[in-house]
Amino acid sequence: MTESDALQGKMQTIAGTPVSDLLAIARSLGWGASKILGEYYHGQDNPDFALDVQDKKEGPVTAADLAVNHYVLQQLQGICGTENFGYLSEETYKALPAAAPIPQDWVWILDPLDGTRDFIDRTGEFAFHLALAHRGRPIVSVVACPELKNLYYASLGGGAFVETPDGTTQPLRVSSRDRLDQLAVVASRSHRDQRFNTLLANLPCQPPIYVGSVGGKIAAIVEQRADVYLSLSGKSAPKDWDMAAPELILTEAGGQFTRADGSSLRYNTGDVNQWGCLVASNGHCHQELCGRIGELLAP
Repeated sequence: MTESDALQGKMQTIAGTPVSDLLAIARSLGWGASKILGEYYHGQDNPDFALDVQDKKEGPVTAADLAVNHYVLQQLQGICGTENFGYLSEETYKALPAAAPIPQDWVWILDPLDGTRDFIDRTGEFAFHLALAHRGRPIVSVVACPELKNLYYASLGGGAFVETPDGTTQPLRVSSRDRLDQLAVVASRSHRDQRFNTLLANLPCQPPIYVGSVGGKIAAIVEQRADVYLSLSGKSAPKDWDMAAPELILTEAGGQFTRADGSSLRYNTGDVNQWGCLVASNGHCHQELCGRIGELLAP
């Protein structure tokens, strides 16, 4: 029995609250965050929604990032409190003790605006991520793509779904493509160094399609527009909040999301960086794909 199977078997309530209630809260926050992001995205000529872009070492930060961060944390902490639940957010993690995991077993992991550069450049390919993790593994997650008007959500063992603003929901399932030469890779337009481009060029897959935001890339896989997403760290690496929510949505839709050596991702370890090569796929030839990547990356 895997760790996820064991956890799923006993996961009915979280700190006394039904999982279904926490998922409903996360979904509501996803729609609320989408509204705020939409106001900033479409109201950039309105002084009330000026982006006030700050260029920081880790990347740009806008007033939209900060507004959503404040809204979600205020709501979550008001509902869940801070005794049983911790909070790890892109915009506030630097205030935490250095290299120390958040002590609570249950940790909300938040990216208020994944794809800030796409937001600024007005590609429309940005997303909101929120996941609830238990001892380093995601249990509940939401990814909202405001410009697609879609909200993707999942709970451990409960499946993955897409919801539209009118409340319509549909189950999600990855594609059935099961040969490497059939698989379509989804990649970033930027954030690609020569090592990554060489890896892509040498994989026996279909030519890549380009989508911003990790959440948007995983949405492409669960909607069967793509089959594979890869992350290869260099001088920097993706962070916990980039991966936690998209991972659960993919795996609950039948896919796999691991490191290239097949090991699981862990969150809230004290280091928010997800170093190495991460492989997300529709799962049908995941082991073969990881093996091929390992060969290509071998020194």
